[in-house]
Amino acid sequence: MNLTKFSRRKSLEVAIGSTVIGGNNPIAVQSMTNTATADVAASVAQIERIADAGAPIVRLTAQGRKEGEAFEQIMPALRRDGYSTAIVADIHFVPQIASIAADYVDKVRINPGNYRTDSGELEALIEKCRKRGVALRIGVNHGSLARHIVDKFGDTPQGMVASAMEFLRRCREANFDQVVVSMKSSNTRVMVHAYRLLVEAMEAEDMLYPIHLGVTEAGNGIEGRIKSAVGIGALLADGIGDTIRVSLTEAPENEIPVARMLVEHFAAREGEFSVTYPERYSPTEYRRRSDVQTPIIHSEVTDEFLVLDAVSTNPTAEWRAAILNLECEKQPVVIRRRYEGSLEQVAVCAAADMGQLLLDGLADGVWVDAPQLSEQELTEIELNILQASRVRISHTEYIACPSCGRTLYDIEGTLAQIKAKTSHLKGLKIGVMGCIVNGPGEMADADYGYVGAAAGKITLYKGREVVCRNIPQEQALDRLIEIIKENGDWTE
Repeated sequence: MNLTKFSRRKSLEVAIGSTVIGGNNPIAVQSMTNTATADVAASVAQIERIADAGAPIVRLTAQGRKEGEAFEQIMPALRRDGYSTAIVADIHFVPQIASIAADYVDKVRINPGNYRTDSGELEALIEKCRKRGVALRIGVNHGSLARHIVDKFGDTPQGMVASAMEFLRRCREANFDQVVVSMKSSNTRVMVHAYRLLVEAMEAEDMLYPIHLGVTEAGNGIEGRIKSAVGIGALLADGIGDTIRVSLTEAPENEIPVARMLVEHFAAREGEFSVTYPERYSPTEYRRRSDVQTPIIHSEVTDEFLVLDAVSTNPTAEWRAAILNLECEKQPVVIRRRYEGSLEQVAVCAAADMGQLLLDGLADGVWVDAPQLSEQELTEIELNILQASRVRISHTEYIACPSCGRTLYDIEGTLAQIKAKTSHLKGLKIGVMGCIVNGPGEMADADYGYVGAAAGKITLYKGREVVCRNIPQEQALDRLIEIIKENGDWTE
């Protein structure tokens, strides 16, 4: 990592249909459908809406044979309608479905946690991808690491990296380089550290595979946008990332303007900033720099804090250098910058700029200067940035998936209902997940979980433990509230 100036990480070019990522190509944005993949007409219509919103790449779940075989009809239907959109099949649990989908799509995403290392299934898939010119994404999920990885490394960023590297080495051994890699987590600190550790590991072995960025289960509204911007922005500021997906529990088309906003925000990162004490910086572990235990917002600033204004087009590097140049290493610092634009624009850009300083433990507070917004709006933005950065929990956090073709209930509407009943519970984390594929794993650090189990059925969790299994959805919210009350976490 270059601490003094912005430089984009060097990566190989990978062709995903007619879209090429990596190298000197622009960062590509993408989304994922939430229609049933086997419903060809609905899936094609939604892909086209996402493409019209500006995404050159769209991913669909393929959890079973009928979903994998649906691509045989989806692909020609899109092409007949004049869409060259690159299509990605997302595979979970059943490696054989990857082989079926690879006959039709432009890229296949697999989870290393679902493959046995001695099965030969990965090598067979690589050969099929090579013959058809299909790209492959090694998609590591924090919550679904293979047992042998967890046994050795635990559920950690280091374990995520070990999982990815194991599969990347096998791709290299097969002389296959049309590979993309991702390290997804709903915890922004875990996510950022995992990607940085991955880059270090790949550099040590001269690997230049392009990187897909994303924060899983970010939620919706301003909160979801800020959480995504904190994680994705911290890495884009490092020059890491060749394609991004902003995961929101909303219509997939809504993700694209946010992703494009992030890409445009990082298009110009100029300036060089000398760093006097680089040894104070620890990019792959969280280390509080000062003695301030709870970072603050602008209305809480007192004389003990040094306020640092950023004025360049590379505020993240400017702040970082200024903090690492302080003679008094533990001087409490608040980072401040003026932002123009709408509430959404200010929230996304400020989170993308400031998040890294909080995730790395360098900053002690944030001050978003945007006179066009109300005091309440500014406070909401600042508190959400601190919460998304995992340094100050001020309200209920919802680890909510964006839904996909595996989701068997209206997750967007359900999330709104759960928020209406529980948003006053300060400090709790509630997972709202569409299905059991990622649900139990990705909400592993949630206090309570609401997970789709089957059509019309919900399973409720307390931490990682199942409390109620397969109960009717119409009873699930009331039962969730009862469980929270039974455990002493409810306040009126």
